[in-house]
Amino acid sequence: MDPLESEGGSQKSNNKPKYSKFTQQELPACKPLLTPGIVVATFLLIGVIFVPIGLASLSASQEIVELVDRYDTNCVSTPDKVGFIQNTDTDKTCTRTLTVPKHMKSPIQIYYQIGDFYQNHRRYVKSRSDKQLRYKNAVHLTKDCDPEGNTVDGAPIVPCGLIAWSLFNDTYTISVNKKAIEVNKKDIAWKSDKTDKFGSDIYPSNFQKGSLIGGAKLNESIPLSEQEDLIVWMRTAALPTFRKLYGRIETDIMANDQLTVVIQNNYNTYSFGGSKALVLSTTSWIGGKNNFIGVAYLTIGGLCIFLAVGFVVLLYMVKPRTLGDPSYLSWNRDTPDHPN
Repeated sequence: MDPLESEGGSQKSNNKPKYSKFTQQELPACKPLLTPGIVVATFLLIGVIFVPIGLASLSASQEIVELVDRYDTNCVSTPDKVGFIQNTDTDKTCTRTLTVPKHMKSPIQIYYQIGDFYQNHRRYVKSRSDKQLRYKNAVHLTKDCDPEGNTVDGAPIVPCGLIAWSLFNDTYTISVNKKAIEVNKKDIAWKSDKTDKFGSDIYPSNFQKGSLIGGAKLNESIPLSEQEDLIVWMRTAALPTFRKLYGRIETDIMANDQLTVVIQNNYNTYSFGGSKALVLSTTSWIGGKNNFIGVAYLTIGGLCIFLAVGFVVLLYMVKPRTLGDPSYLSWNRDTPDHPN
């Protein structure tokens, strides 16, 4: 035999693909046979699990006490609301009185709720510099922050961008039965945001000193990692109506107590037709008040139980048949023995 042939033959044999269970589709696989009994049992199992979860979620949601007070319209007495809110000389103090319907156990969460504010707008979401917020040597990276990237003199704004520029600046002072109570504003932001997204050695500079003046101002002696109102605001919301945590009340409030809230109505939602509301809410193991989770679990669980009962009635009582009966095959349907 020619040695070249033998060499070529060995090369050809070496180029053959190796045998593999993956390429030959011989991997172990689960191929369940969906018999009526298995289907009915699966539906029943889902229903038995989901219905109690739904009931527990609804019960927890109903126990939450929530006060919602929309104040944007009542806190401006003049027809020209935009002119009122933009005038720096007007007194924007507004006092609201609320009655607590049920006993509210501490901690009581204080939220501000804004409506028709699209924080998920593409240009708004992109108007920030994450590197500038985190690293001291990146304060000059403001190219994505226009029109709030630099001052008129060209100095970088820290933090730059439209998200920080539009920071919420209404304030709330709360009294219970004419006795002032403290609002705790510590630890209202996510710990991961404070440690991973905002630097402890980055301080605000030139903020609200650009060509446009937006919302709140920042204390230039406090690093960004401790500016928790800013951190909460810069976690942008997905929906146009959203709530953000303002602070907490660490004492219980009894039923029928009178809450007096002194509001500094500074934030301009009037230019874009938005709304503002103050929300006081207790919490439970599912978080805030939310009936949707419980209703969803009850709906899916109830539907599964209904389908399981329906299959039992149809397949075992109305039209029972033997599993794998060959008389139902297409080539046996024309025979005299075929069941109608």
